[in-house]
Amino acid sequence: MDRIIIQDLTVYAKHGVYAEENILGQQFLVSVTIETDLSGAGNSDALQDSIDYGKICHFVTKYMQQHTFHLIEAVAEHLAQELLMQYKQIKKVKVKVKKPWAPIGLPIKNVSVEIERARHTAYIAFGSNMGDKQAYIDQGIQALDALETCKVCKVSSIFETAPYGGVPQDHFKNGVLCLETILDPHQLLEKLHEIEKQADRVRDVRWGPRTLDLDIIFYDDKVMHSKDLTIPHIDMQNRTFVLQPLCELAPWYCHPLLHQTVQQLYEGLLDKQQHDGGN
Repeated sequence: MDRIIIQDLTVYAKHGVYAEENILGQQFLVSVTIETDLSGAGNSDALQDSIDYGKICHFVTKYMQQHTFHLIEAVAEHLAQELLMQYKQIKKVKVKVKKPWAPIGLPIKNVSVEIERARHTAYIAFGSNMGDKQAYIDQGIQALDALETCKVCKVSSIFETAPYGGVPQDHFKNGVLCLETILDPHQLLEKLHEIEKQADRVRDVRWGPRTLDLDIIFYDDKVMHSKDLTIPHIDMQNRTFVLQPLCELAPWYCHPLLHQTVQQLYEGLLDKQQHDGGN
């Protein structure tokens, strides 16, 4: 990936743990490394095909002067998020904030924090089998797309499927969407749960009926397992209602653990079901 590098932009702003730092302010040095595709600008020699680093410098200065944080960790985090949200061409950004006048009472050149944040691609399975199913699905997709930190890129067709897990209930409407997000997996999961709650989702019975179900299937090529989240989704390879719509969006997407594409997983599951006489 190509890079634009801004090094040691001097900004006088009011950030710090101590009250006098928030009142009097001090000097900070900010470096920003932007990863983006510069091939268009390189060929056209036109500024509109690039990211104007002058505007980036003014944006950083204005943002740091209009906001106050206790920690430079928070300065870097929020600045990186704002850059990603304001400049859609940025794929990844590294922000380094130096504090030359750190009040520690010892001779020191500076203290700095450096973070790296990026855009991520996630595939989210959605479903509903209570009330106005389509309305709940539409509400969920619109709520997700309305988040500043997320953009719904593609939505599959809606499929009607039999319930999964053996609990007697109505048929589901299911699908999958492709999402671009700057949230990390747990932050994204939290947002999905909030949207489910807005749709009056109740978690009483495992695999039971629900107004709206939102599950992270893939998040880039990430593999993780925690108490409340497993990526890739632990049972996706056994669910036609996930694989069928996912095949519409990304049949080429390779499962990072099973090392098969979505299309291969779907065809393998259909073969298994045909052999077993199941659904």
